[in-house]
Amino acid sequence: MPQLDTSTWFITILSTIITLFIMFQLKISKHYYYHKPEPAMTMKQKHSTPWEAKWTKIYLPLLLPLQ
Repeated sequence: MPQLDTSTWFITILSTIITLFIMFQLKISKHYYYHKPEPAMTMKQKHSTPWEAKWTKIYLPLLLPLQ
């Protein structure tokens, strides 16, 4: 029964690992990473409602002094 020749295993495994490493590096380098989101400065919209012009005791917030 012939012996199993293992002399080429080292170079085969090493070249496979190097090839996989290079392939993964190329795949990762082409990946697009999103930038960290920055808070956008937005202007508040003014809504006109009928009760904005006339505050009464019912609508008056508790922390504001009475006028």
